[in-house]
Amino acid sequence: MTAATPPGAYEALLTQRLHRALEASDLVAEHGAVPDAAAPEVLARHVAVAVQRALASAKPEKRASLVNRVLDLVGAPEDDHVSQIEQLLALRLVGLGEGWPRHRPVTPLSDVALLTNSHGEPNLGAELRAEMASADHVDLLCAFVRWHGIRVLEDSLTELAERGRPLRVITTTYCGATERKALDALVRRYGAQVKVRYETQSTKLHAKAWLFRRGSGFDTGYVGSSNLSKSALVDGLEWNVRISSVATPTLVRKFEATFDTYWNDAGFRDYDPDRDAELLDRALVEQGGGPRTTLVVPVSGLDVQARPHQVEILEALDVERTVHDRHRNLVVAATGTGKTVVAALDFRRIREQWLAERRGEPKLLFVAHRKEILEQSLRTYREVLKDGSFGELHVGEYTAEQWRHVFASIQSLTPQRLALLDPDRFDVVVVDEFHHADASSYRRLLDHLRPAELLGLTATPERGDGIDVRSYFEGRTAFELRLWTALEADLLCPFHYFGVHDGTDLTRVDYARRAGYDLNGLSDVYTGNDARTRIVLKTLRDRVTDVMSMRALGFCVSVAHAQYMARRFSEDGIPALAVHGATPAHEREQAFRALKDGDVRCLFAVDLFNEGLDVPDVDTLLLLRPTQSATVFLQQLGRGLRRAPKKAVLTVLDFIGQHRAEYRFDVRYRALTGATRSQLEAQLEQGFPYLPPGSQLVLDAVSQQIVLSNVRSSLRMAKEELLADVRSYASAGRVPTLQEYLDDSGREAADVYRDRGTYGSWTGLLRAAGLSTPQGGPGEAALLKRVAALVHVDDDERARAYARFVAPGAVPYEELGDRDQRLARMLFFTLWPNRGGFGSYEEGFAYLRLHPAVVAEVQQLMAGAVERARHVPRPLGPALAHLPVLSHATYRRDELLAGFDYADQKRSTAGHVSGVAWCERTAVDALLINLRKDERAFTPTTMYRDYALSPKLFHWESQNATSPQSPTGRRYTEHQVAGSHVVLFTREAPKGEMGTPPFLCLGTAAYVDHRGERPMAITWKLHRPLPADVVQAASAASV
Repeated sequence: MTAATPPGAYEALLTQRLHRALEASDLVAEHGAVPDAAAPEVLARHVAVAVQRALASAKPEKRASLVNRVLDLVGAPEDDHVSQIEQLLALRLVGLGEGWPRHRPVTPLSDVALLTNSHGEPNLGAELRAEMASADHVDLLCAFVRWHGIRVLEDSLTELAERGRPLRVITTTYCGATERKALDALVRRYGAQVKVRYETQSTKLHAKAWLFRRGSGFDTGYVGSSNLSKSALVDGLEWNVRISSVATPTLVRKFEATFDTYWNDAGFRDYDPDRDAELLDRALVEQGGGPRTTLVVPVSGLDVQARPHQVEILEALDVERTVHDRHRNLVVAATGTGKTVVAALDFRRIREQWLAERRGEPKLLFVAHRKEILEQSLRTYREVLKDGSFGELHVGEYTAEQWRHVFASIQSLTPQRLALLDPDRFDVVVVDEFHHADASSYRRLLDHLRPAELLGLTATPERGDGIDVRSYFEGRTAFELRLWTALEADLLCPFHYFGVHDGTDLTRVDYARRAGYDLNGLSDVYTGNDARTRIVLKTLRDRVTDVMSMRALGFCVSVAHAQYMARRFSEDGIPALAVHGATPAHEREQAFRALKDGDVRCLFAVDLFNEGLDVPDVDTLLLLRPTQSATVFLQQLGRGLRRAPKKAVLTVLDFIGQHRAEYRFDVRYRALTGATRSQLEAQLEQGFPYLPPGSQLVLDAVSQQIVLSNVRSSLRMAKEELLADVRSYASAGRVPTLQEYLDDSGREAADVYRDRGTYGSWTGLLRAAGLSTPQGGPGEAALLKRVAALVHVDDDERARAYARFVAPGAVPYEELGDRDQRLARMLFFTLWPNRGGFGSYEEGFAYLRLHPAVVAEVQQLMAGAVERARHVPRPLGPALAHLPVLSHATYRRDELLAGFDYADQKRSTAGHVSGVAWCERTAVDALLINLRKDERAFTPTTMYRDYALSPKLFHWESQNATSPQSPTGRRYTEHQVAGSHVVLFTREAPKGEMGTPPFLCLGTAAYVDHRGERPMAITWKLHRPLPADVVQAASAASV
């Protein structure tokens, strides 16, 4: 060990000097490769340090020649040479006079600084005034704006307005601290564009930041603690970091991306003093602690915009109806996520479609079990439809008269009333809280009516009596809002999840592959286990601020276990009760009321996840039994994730023992984190850094090792489970098709094809399980490996065509029409990117048909392709409608290049690795975008280059050599005049769980504007809005 290499964390480039030091050290060194995407930045930093040292020691007159020699060495153009060591400080128009800009910031434009309003350094207000003097565009993001803060910057804001420079301001009504006088002045006096987030439940935006953009490229910004107030700008104890596009380009790029994403988000609304003063005043009073009022006046005339998670639900319904022709659909989402708004927006869409098709006005029946729900739902529909006279109530003292758009209670739809209604009377029927649907009155209603569209809404599809209402929908759920999405959208209470080792050993408890642990065996381990209970009680007191003010639920494995835990808690001074399915209904209700009122601090429950166990005030969960079911696990969490006025966070205590090898932790943690299998291991090692804001997941050292070991072995176990699943069919004496197996097992095609090294294909899996398959062929092994390249196919036309092309007796390639020939080339190059050595396309297909097992597998895979569709594919527009590449469908690189006629018998797709492809024959620029440049979830130096600004705007960076004057740059900016087309494709990252992932086609786009050169930062406007899940994945920021 040497003084130069003390133990600790490093990110040092392994130089020869460091290598020698490590060899001489007795420390153990851990090495890691620098990802390709980050390597230029890492290497440049290393070189910059060496160059800076050399320049510092060189004589002043030698420095310019030294810089020029370095530039020559790296092949920089001679135009970049330094002639003399001087800086250009400003360019001014003739007539402005010397000394413009009048003020410059004390901190040079290319430097960074930390400003703390300390003695001897400039205060933030003075620096902001100086920055504004030379800014061409100013952006301000702050939680609140006050008049005294405006007054400090008055002269600078006036000058900025007089120069006609844009000023954009984003603020909120958080804490009621913003002053309307300040916002009015910004708009009226200084010409600012102001957007306001009217905080009701969420208080997410606490940021304070300025960005000064300059046409010269010398952008600067400030990020810190200062709102727009006098104390923050002048004499407050505030910290603000100055960033610069020269010194910290990555941070400035992220600032731009995040601000523009907020600006284009519908959650931030334009502020017009003449129109919005009253709305702002009410919101400020409410957020300041005043009486709560309704921020949206019924039929206000404002467009009701779907939030991102609601857009995703609407898209899922569109897929079910348009792609799958399913018209009985169930939506599952937690209470408070706006299911009624979704139903109203869905009806508006159906209504617009019917009127456009001249089918007339669709008739609506909305059914719920309470008058208050019906009244609120009617108001929501009226607001969405902008029609104050829409609909009528049929509940209590209200009686419907026209029966065209009716909001009725289930109690009012008596057998006598139903008998008067034609079964086809209503075109759209919506049933709220559908988990009540198996009650006789609901069943009678659903059996009687025959609507064109049935929509069920529920938070809990599984009823307390074991009945699953999905049976009304062929066992399907059209959409289930993921926990991750709901937390990201700030719809649920954040959680703090602690995994605690409890010292138990479950390795000897019987275990069945489908059923999991034997419940009696678990009960024997847990019931009466005082040592474990002491750990539970100690952990509870360590992690919960005050156990005598908590409201907790404990999930137990048996009645005996629940009763034991309730007794032990009560003996320890924590009032507790046990409830279970056999507990009389009135006693359960009393127990829930006692928990809500605070008379009882913990309820221990057995298999009670739904009816009656809805207590929003629950703030603590004790997971006292293992469950491998993601559904049950999420139901348990859901009992505590409801928002409540005084609940800041849900505390989850998960007690973890030593498990059998068959048990899988990855199921619950993937459901909790949204991570893929490959991502989960890394997140476990890193301490789960990517959870939604406010949520934390912490495992103690022993639990982390247990879970990590289990997750690492789960892939091997998954392979064995897969084979055992398929083997079970052998005993029944039949060979299932691929789709039959997927439907029956609940698996996805990716599960079969994920690891090509084990079974490689469906055929390989069947043979490993001892089931018969069609005979092989001379090149079967290689062809079966390529079949996995077709798993992504998700549109009907392509799936049918591919199955048709491989069938024995298929129409020869030369006899196909133009569109089918393109589709055939797309399949050909997907299977043989390097053309396979065939002299013609038909020769390749004829060779494939010599392999019956390959043909059968391709056809079976294509038979289920449409089931995998997540979006509705559509043609690219009139000019490209003849091409079989569709927006919102997925394609491999080889496939899309063939679809745009880039590839032919002379040029293969195998050599194409670039992110752009100019397809001359179809005049298409295909832009192939990796949202993350490598597999790591967070790469700050390569992020914020390609991202969605909004559902219709996309920011993209060209290749480094492209300038606006180059032929390629001009083709991008002038494509609409020249008649060429730009088509965008995205994928998450260049590598995924199945190797190289496919791209999603976003569709055609039009040039909007650009900044910079080499690379050009271009904003494209998409002709078709992005799917909601892509907006979430591709946005630079969550809003």
